[in-house]
Amino acid sequence: MRILLSLLAAAIGLAQTPPPSEEQQDLQRAVNEAGASTIDLTRLLEAFLKKYPNAQQLKEIERALAKAGIDNKDDRRTMLYGERVLTATPDDMLVLDRVARAELTLGGKENAEKAFTHARHFQEVVEKLPAAIGLGASKQQEERNRGIARALLYQSRAKSAVGDFNEASKLAALSFSTYPCEESAREWGGALASLGFNDQAALHFADAFMIPDPRAGDSDRALDRKRLGEIYRNAHHSEKGLGEAILEAYDRTAALIEERQKRLNALDPNANVTDPMGFTISSLDGQKLQLGSLQGKVVILDFWATWCGPCRVQHPMYDEVKERFKGRDDVVLLSIDTDEDHSIVAPFLDQQKWSKTRVYFEDGLQKFLQVNDIPTTIVFDKQGRLASRMNGFLPDRFVEQLSERIRSALMESQ
Repeated sequence: MRILLSLLAAAIGLAQTPPPSEEQQDLQRAVNEAGASTIDLTRLLEAFLKKYPNAQQLKEIERALAKAGIDNKDDRRTMLYGERVLTATPDDMLVLDRVARAELTLGGKENAEKAFTHARHFQEVVEKLPAAIGLGASKQQEERNRGIARALLYQSRAKSAVGDFNEASKLAALSFSTYPCEESAREWGGALASLGFNDQAALHFADAFMIPDPRAGDSDRALDRKRLGEIYRNAHHSEKGLGEAILEAYDRTAALIEERQKRLNALDPNANVTDPMGFTISSLDGQKLQLGSLQGKVVILDFWATWCGPCRVQHPMYDEVKERFKGRDDVVLLSIDTDEDHSIVAPFLDQQKWSKTRVYFEDGLQKFLQVNDIPTTIVFDKQGRLASRMNGFLPDRFVEQLSERIRSALMESQ
């Protein structure tokens, strides 16, 4: 909101060809008086628009009011101003998301139909986002899946609101398969129950009750348990066997979450790593190396970049250190490139006539180890513990210094 106010103030400033008009003065006064309060901003900007319905900065003001409505969880204003914002910027994902949800919350057939349209467009915008690759890919993909699943969930609710439970069931099923969560399982169960398929509905209410979902609160779980009991009794005339159904739901949903995590880990194996030896780094040809596979060896990481002049000076010194320990299979020196553009690395190595053996991309390891200076050398002992860190280097002493630190790590590991 502070950023939004700054943009609004900037728009006021750009419109002020001295002397400022009365309208510009009134708008500046409203923004200044609101301070950081989105509630006060709403009150003051609405009063301003009442006085100036065709204000020069109308679009910026409506966007500010839509964002304030979202921040304040004010569904009426979120819908009112958000719909106006979407006429100018129809692909705004945040506004599409919140407007669709507000329309569903406010209810009514007309709002449900608008919510379906907005949710459908929200889904299309998310689906057009670039593929998640590289560092942070798993988080990007998870957010993308959640966005699509949420869009499908809104569409399902919109169809339920107009009585089309068959389509609502299909959309809820798609939402759950895209990103299994408590809300979509409940919506799926509710749509099936409305169609009279109580046995199937009970399965999905059991899923809603048992699925690991940090966004589901105690009140949500209580509601799921209540609905599960009601639907199960309607199907079986008692709750006998319900405990077994709940256990089956636990196994079923746990397997779904595990499978989802495996797919995300395949995109970014370092997403949830908490130890440097847990990192997986990739070589020039895409081969993966798990640093944990080097357990029992002293591991030396040389962080460098193609643009780094001192790295070029240091490189032959590394070769000298490698030569000193080439007869030991318990000493491993890895060259860790930190360039953002991976495509320039292999040509650079060819040009410099440097070896491509054991050259890897940092894949998030640089940030994890807080390597802020290039070159940096880090030594791990045989237990995977940090044994030494050298930020930069002294040209006349580097070979001896690093050699001594490697020997020290070897001795401490015995």
